[in-house]
Amino acid sequence: MSAYRKPDPSKIQELKDIAHRLRIHSITATQASKSGHPTSCASIAEVMSVLFFNTMRYKISAPRDASSDRFILSKGHAAPILYAAWAEAGLFPISDLQNLRKIDSDLEGHPTPRLNFVDVGTGSLGQGVAVAAGMAYVGKNFDKADYRTYALVGDGESAEGSIWESLHFAGHYKLDNLCVIFDVNRLGQSEPTSLQHQMEVYRKRLDAFGFNAIVVDGHDVEELSRAFFEAQQTKGRPTAVIAKTFKGKFFPNIEDLENWHGKPLGDAAEAVMKHLQALIKNKGQLTLGPSTPVENAPVVSIANVKLASPPDYKLGETIATRLAYGTALAKIGMNNSRVIALDGDTKNSTFSDKLKKAFPERYVECFIAEQNLVGVAIGAACRDRTIAFVSTFATFFTRAFDQIRMGAISQTNVNFVGSHCGVSIGEDGPSQMGLEDIALFRTIPGSTVFYPSDAVSTERAVELAANTKGVCFIRTSRPNTAVIYANDEKFVAGKAKVVKQSANDQVLFIGAGITLYEALSAAGELEKSGIHARVLDPFTIKPLDRDAIISNAKQCGGRIVVVEDHYREGGIGEAVLSAVADQRDIIVKHLYVPTVPRSGPPTVLIDMFGISARKVIAATHDILKL
Repeated sequence: MSAYRKPDPSKIQELKDIAHRLRIHSITATQASKSGHPTSCASIAEVMSVLFFNTMRYKISAPRDASSDRFILSKGHAAPILYAAWAEAGLFPISDLQNLRKIDSDLEGHPTPRLNFVDVGTGSLGQGVAVAAGMAYVGKNFDKADYRTYALVGDGESAEGSIWESLHFAGHYKLDNLCVIFDVNRLGQSEPTSLQHQMEVYRKRLDAFGFNAIVVDGHDVEELSRAFFEAQQTKGRPTAVIAKTFKGKFFPNIEDLENWHGKPLGDAAEAVMKHLQALIKNKGQLTLGPSTPVENAPVVSIANVKLASPPDYKLGETIATRLAYGTALAKIGMNNSRVIALDGDTKNSTFSDKLKKAFPERYVECFIAEQNLVGVAIGAACRDRTIAFVSTFATFFTRAFDQIRMGAISQTNVNFVGSHCGVSIGEDGPSQMGLEDIALFRTIPGSTVFYPSDAVSTERAVELAANTKGVCFIRTSRPNTAVIYANDEKFVAGKAKVVKQSANDQVLFIGAGITLYEALSAAGELEKSGIHARVLDPFTIKPLDRDAIISNAKQCGGRIVVVEDHYREGGIGEAVLSAVADQRDIIVKHLYVPTVPRSGPPTVLIDMFGISARKVIAATHDILKL
């Protein structure tokens, strides 16, 4: 272990000066925008100075270089000082800081990856540690590289349970390349935090979570330098630097006072900046800058991922789509070593354990902590280091909606797979039934929502998702369903499949998953009485194949019956209704789960809640009367 060498006095003074310069930039930027959080920036000025100009190793020329250290500003409202640090480091002109929050500037109120030095969007508090833990996990276990990950957390957001989920994850996996800095500045937005400056409480809690917990004066650059050095030397556990700070530090008549959150200094700005200027000893050019990273992150490719072998099923064979997902996951894992699976202790139900069995080192168990599960995956996918597939029961993604939403803001390419959807799971009852999941993922900007109905289409959905930009969701079912597609069938996102048709069809059925088979069964029964129905499998609900739906509906007299194992709002039916809204001669009958369901046998529930073949037949007779 290397011995710590205290920085010489001139370096310590320059780090102090840089901190004050960062404070001044935060004030001038928020004054220009007439909004922002200068006091929240002031409490972390020394932390940012020491990290960016003494500790971290990164390239100014390539802010997202694979071998560079990572930094996540979890308390995203302190964005002005992050921008100021990069400007002082030389990435862009300091004058650009005056464009903070302007409509034509990417220096937004909270960081987003529109900026080339930001990996993920932050600002929805409580998520930064999960992302950082995902990055650190990849660095330690997949890249096996020297880069380190730093996450700066506000004490207010540490009340979020998701923070402690992530701390548990980091401690469990002994992520000694992770350093979490707690900015304990005592004040929240509207009142003091619950713990205020009880530093020993923070230390004991973090120690209990498996961290090397170090309490420091967060405004002492020498203490910070020593703490970050200790973090670099600590093996077998992550480090938490618990920094005692003050909101508005060095702002006369503002420091440590309430009611200064989220507002520029206004008339007080000039006096504060004059005071800060007087504290700066070195007025000239900076001599400090980032250290050069060790170039040992491997070159990886996550493009053009294929199934190692094509689907291999017999027509009519019954296979659950959740099982086919696991098979496909293992197959693309054979093709690309950067395919990873993350799960929340449901791997033997979602069948993500198939990848674990084939490549145990590429499976990440995140336990029953879905918010952290999603955040870790987003971190793991940053800088194109992995192709991440996240699985759990579809309904449990609802508790991580905010993380998924922020993933879209972060331009993530994470793939989500939700099993056990709808009333068709049976006896487990409504708490386990995903009935809102299509709606959830349809609302995510840029998302792709796959809903495969058989094993062949599921394998192809996995292959497509691995190569699709943005958030992807694959909805899989618990019951076995018959293979209806040939193994060489081609699938494209946004292109539907007609699985039954004739020249004299009178109604178009649209279903997916188990309801596609209810529609096929209903069509078979109706045919006995001379009523012909066409059946369409949408394959993707977003993008929906609008052209196929409209053209097939018109060929069927303008009549559509949609049947889905989902609540009314936001599912397939509303997607179809939206697609045909501007068509004069198309009517839609929508069958869905109308109320909170209950436990029972799947076939009984499907009929009880209105989505069985019998109900489709009744709806067909109704629509033919119109």
